[in-house]
This record gives sequence, C-alpha cells and structure tokens, in this order.
Amino acid sequence: MKHIKLIKKAKSGDADAFEELLMLYSDQLYRTAFLYVGNREDALDIVQETSYKAFIAIKTLKKNKYFSTWLTKILINSAYDFLKKKKRDMPYENMEQFISTKEIYNVEQIDLFRAIENLKETHRDAIILFYFHDLQIKEIANIMNIPENTVKTYLHRGKEQLKTNLKGGEYDEREVLTGNF
Repeated sequence: MKHIKLIKKAKSGDADAFEELLMLYSDQLYRTAFLYVGNREDALDIVQETSYKAFIAIKTLKKNKYFSTWLTKILINSAYDFLKKKKRDMPYENMEQFISTKEIYNVEQIDLFRAIENLKETHRDAIILFYFHDLQIKEIANIMNIPENTVKTYLHRGKEQLKTNLKGGEYDEREVLTGNF
C-alpha cells in the first residue's frame, strides 16, 4: 500500500509525498473538475485550488484509506465555489476545445455531458461520483453528507432525467455539432 505510506508522510509535512499523491490522482481530479465547468482552463484552476486546500488541510484527514474520498469532496466544493464566483452555469463557450479533448469522441458523448450539466445539482453529483469515479453508495453518502438511501434516490432520479433528456432529443444534433447550445 504505497498510497498509505505517502499519505502518512504527507500528513507529517512531507511536501514531496503530497505532490506524489496529487500526481496519482491528477487525471481523476481534472476529469471531475471538467465535468463541472466544461473547459480546460477553469478545470485546471479548480484542480490547483483543490491541491492548495488539500495541502493546507491534510493533517485533518482522519482515516488515511479515505484520502481519495476526502480529496474528491474538496474538489467538488472548490468547483461549486468557483461556479458561484463566476456566477454562471457550466457553459461550453469553446466547443472546439471541448470536442478536441481525448475524453470526447462523438456526438452522443457530447449529448451526455450536456445532459449531465442540466441535471439538478444533487443528482449531477451522485451521477458523477457513481459512474465517473466508480465510488460505492456509502462513499458517495460520505462525500455528500447525506444518507445512503438518499444517494440511491438521487441516482435513480438522475438516470431517469438523463434518459428523458437524451431520448427526447432535447439537444438538436446541429446545435451540438456547431456548439450553438
């Protein structure tokens, strides 16, 4: 368990160990931030803010095995703080950049990300944590500070809303291809 050793070192003040931990989780952090803001620059800003907050607070981590959950919670809070500061929803102002990322390959995936963007905040969080982070219901409940049954409800309602949005053709294909949402 190399991660646990690194976490212990980081908690004792070892900045190099903390940096190594961040490198291990960097892709996951970036992808999650991107899901919340929809563009590279803002996602990187959120990851940077998350890294800073986590470095300052690493000594408050109670159980080392929950480092990933703890870090994800900081990232989500940082994403919401960022969005509140910008006072905007998650726009896709630069669709060419969004499409050119290796994470998106086709129109259906763009539709999915757009549909996720339009979910109720609580449903969006549950969907992202469950399907994009492969977290268990218990871990999601811990991150969101809600009961496990509430997570299940959010997942169910979020999936139903996604099905409705995607089946109903809420997003015109021409709009998706041109970036005119």
